[in-house]
Amino acid sequence: MDPWELLDASLLMSKSPWLRVYQETVRLPSGRILDDFYRVVLPDFAVAVTLTVDKQLVMVRGYKHGLKRVCLSAPAGLVEVGESPLETAQRELMEETGYQTSNWQYLGRFVVDGNRQCGTAHLFLARDAIQVTDGNTGDETENVQVELIKPNEFLRHIKSNEIALLATVGAVGLAMMSAMAEERS
Repeated sequence: MDPWELLDASLLMSKSPWLRVYQETVRLPSGRILDDFYRVVLPDFAVAVTLTVDKQLVMVRGYKHGLKRVCLSAPAGLVEVGESPLETAQRELMEETGYQTSNWQYLGRFVVDGNRQCGTAHLFLARDAIQVTDGNTGDETENVQVELIKPNEFLRHIKSNEIALLATVGAVGLAMMSAMAEERS
């Protein structure tokens, strides 16, 4: 398959580090030209799927303004300038939950929306985590409560719509598949 050809791009909005919006003119493989394709560039973020020593998932319950409600999610946050995705995952886990571990596995890098970009998620599995302090971000925009759930309860939380973030669903699903594959080998 042939890629689209970028003919022109105009930056419509930039609110660093949160958002950049481009209007692009592209030529499709058929030759048709689209002069109003919009690409939304959001920053990379890291998600830490975390299992305690006794194999419980460390989740956070907090308000998500985009959803306009409270939900459960895996600890996650934006990759800051000069920080690796792993450093972000480790920092977010500690800030939000007070848990830490040295047992980290990289699960991959995934684009949230393949057509518009809309952020790249770096997914990690953290095993054998222990709580070393209370989770407190110190950030007034992020008030969260730590909740431990059994992996077999995860699907119930999705079905009840308590877990509404695709990044959490995908990250935990991938982590569970990875953990099960390792147990079998």
